[in-house]
Amino acid sequence: MGEFVRLEVDGAIGTIRLDRPPMNALNRQIEVELRETAIEAAERSDVRAVIVYGGEKVFAAGADIKEMAEMSYTDMARKEERGLSDAMRQVAAIPKPTVAALTGYALGGGFELALSCDRRIAGENVKVGQPEILLGVIPGAGGTQRLARLIGPSKAKDIIYTGRFVDAQEALSLGMIDEVVAPDEVYAAARRWAEQFTGGAARALAAAKAAIDGGLDVDLDNGLKLETHLFAGTFATEDQKIGMRSFIENGPGKAKFTGN
Repeated sequence: MGEFVRLEVDGAIGTIRLDRPPMNALNRQIEVELRETAIEAAERSDVRAVIVYGGEKVFAAGADIKEMAEMSYTDMARKEERGLSDAMRQVAAIPKPTVAALTGYALGGGFELALSCDRRIAGENVKVGQPEILLGVIPGAGGTQRLARLIGPSKAKDIIYTGRFVDAQEALSLGMIDEVVAPDEVYAAARRWAEQFTGGAARALAAAKAAIDGGLDVDLDNGLKLETHLFAGTFATEDQKIGMRSFIENGPGKAKFTGN
């Protein structure tokens, strides 16, 4: 458990909790702790789904600019070998359903963290965006890549070129977030989504995530080959046998999976 990032496990749901008041600014220490916590969440068999949460007031308002302001090109190039972008990759690589629970602000590196999750649920008062251009830089932890893949290049360019803050309803219409709820319902809504998977076929869920994410990085033909490979692999699992036997005997949606 880190000073600013911790993993809280309850009922097979792991919550990666950012806790660096007042704005959860993402400094070097958070980068290290976030990477380590994401790896722990990935490896723990008692965690079947993951919520990323910054607390009731703010998700994360971006990188720690005071820490970055005087850094040189060499400093940043060396730092990013194991920096925020790598921490985001570890979050994205968690082989389980993940959801970002967004409160207050999710900006810059904060929104890049949200983009590293499978789903984003936000309070109706939330502001999201990639305002790095207003600092004379660009998003450097996945914003230019994940946002463009999520909402398309034209819309992503508008968000990134202008650096503007996007309110929850516009973000929902653009596809930047997936669900809007009352501000005090954000974590509960994220937990309801995550709870769907606590008794699910864990290896099949991991394979589905690997197929979707891996397929986006290759052409269709190779994506289909990846899907076929991962599909065949599910026949080595106990849950495949359980699921198909249950379907034959009881109909769909009644299997009691073990996660193996």
